[in-house]
Amino acid sequence: MKAPRANQHSRGDVDIDSAMTPMIDVVFLLLVFFVWTASFQIVEQMLPAELSSQMGTDPTTLLEPPPEKDLEDIVIAVSFDGSATWTLNGQPLAGVDAVERRLESIARIDPSATVIVHPSPEVPLEYVIETYDAAKLTGFTSVSFAVNGSR
Repeated sequence: MKAPRANQHSRGDVDIDSAMTPMIDVVFLLLVFFVWTASFQIVEQMLPAELSSQMGTDPTTLLEPPPEKDLEDIVIAVSFDGSATWTLNGQPLAGVDAVERRLESIARIDPSATVIVHPSPEVPLEYVIETYDAAKLTGFTSVSFAVNGSR
């Protein structure tokens, strides 16, 4: 009778290499799955939005008034009656290009002034975004939206 050699396996022994290969495959597949399902989308936060925690359709009011500024807020009202019209602090302007030129002259004085875009509800979103972009491109750091209190 021969004595078994040290490197020979008996029938019940399992080779380590053959047992690890399926486990490595499963780990690799899990890694691929988690990388595939991970969300790498950049969160866009250019448009500021503060939503009320209250439910319903009643308008909410601010509890604190905004702090006083050296320059008064610049309000750009946008209305739509077949075509868009703009007013800057009550003064009518010919178009978004005129709004941008006026904002450039104001930005030279105080770029930290608050610009408020106040669109009426019937204004298409295209004109609202153009107005917002004009305010941001002229160098204003604080641009926000006004919301109508009732519908």
